[in-house]
Amino acid sequence: MPADVATVNDSESPGQRRAAWMAAAQAGDRRAYEKLLADSVALIRATARRQGVAQDHLDDVVQETLITVHRVRHTYDPTRSYDAWLTAIASRRAIDALRSRGRRDSRELHDDFALDNHPDSSDASAATESEQRAQRLHEAIAELPPGQREAVEQLGLRERSLGEAAKLTGRNAGALKVNLHRALKALRERFHGEP
Repeated sequence: MPADVATVNDSESPGQRRAAWMAAAQAGDRRAYEKLLADSVALIRATARRQGVAQDHLDDVVQETLITVHRVRHTYDPTRSYDAWLTAIASRRAIDALRSRGRRDSRELHDDFALDNHPDSSDASAATESEQRAQRLHEAIAELPPGQREAVEQLGLRERSLGEAAKLTGRNAGALKVNLHRALKALRERFHGEP
């Protein structure tokens, strides 16, 4: 017999209550499902905050998590912890949001850099200086160790995803990330004297 919203014991822990509501929802109890989703929001928000999601993006992570829960609710195993299942989903959505935000911020920084450093077409000396800086950067990249150079070329210059770069280079994603980090650190030290 499915757990009805009315039969969920108030003395149960919040996690037990949510697990009972999920089991009832899987059995078709719409009210239990509504209560479950409403009660899950606080746990999703806490999980997203622990992952480092900014306050102004929490609602987006909550929404994406609830959509995912709705889509994959049939995969929940009632013999296991609902809170652990939900936390895993919320963590993945939070990481997705952070990655997406990072890509947007990265593009915005590059665009700002391009605008700030774009020479006026009437200023020939600025154009020459810009070409010289670009040449120095290309030379510095060419002098990097092969793994670091490859990471910069694939991930930075060609803007390939980590998965695409891993397939093309035959290196694993972790090695590419480490090489990119080391390369950027070396380039910063070379051009700005900062680690």
